[in-house]
Amino acid sequence: MTSLRITKHPILKLNSKKQILHFTFDNQKFTGVEGDTIASALLANGILTLRRHEESGSPRGVYCNIGHCFECRVIVDGMEGVRACLTPLREGMDVQSGQKLPKPFKTGITEQEFRDYFRAGESQ
Repeated sequence: MTSLRITKHPILKLNSKKQILHFTFDNQKFTGVEGDTIASALLANGILTLRRHEESGSPRGVYCNIGHCFECRVIVDGMEGVRACLTPLREGMDVQSGQKLPKPFKTGITEQEFRDYFRAGESQ
C-alpha cells in the first residue's frame, strides 16, 4: 500500500529524516514517523475507521482532530478511551479500535421486565 503521507510541499519544509516508528493497529503492523499522533500515522497508512460506535456499530474516524469531539477514541496498550488525535505515536505501541458493544438486554424484552430490572438495582 502506498503511503498517504505528504512528503513534498511548496511552502512547508518537511524533514524526511525523521525516525521511523513501528506500531500495531488491530494486530496489523504499520509504521509512522517521529512527531506523528496516532491519528496522523493511521491516516497516512490509509486507515480511516478508528473505532465503531458502541451501540450502532457505525464507523467512526477523525472528526475534529483537535481533541474536542472524542470520536477518535482507541485502546492503547490496554488503556481505553485514548484520543488518537492528541496522543503521540511511540515505538512498539499497540493500538486497538473500539468495537460495537453487546446489547445490554435480550431482544424482545417487555416493558415490565425492563422496569423490574431497574427496580432490582435500586434496592441494592
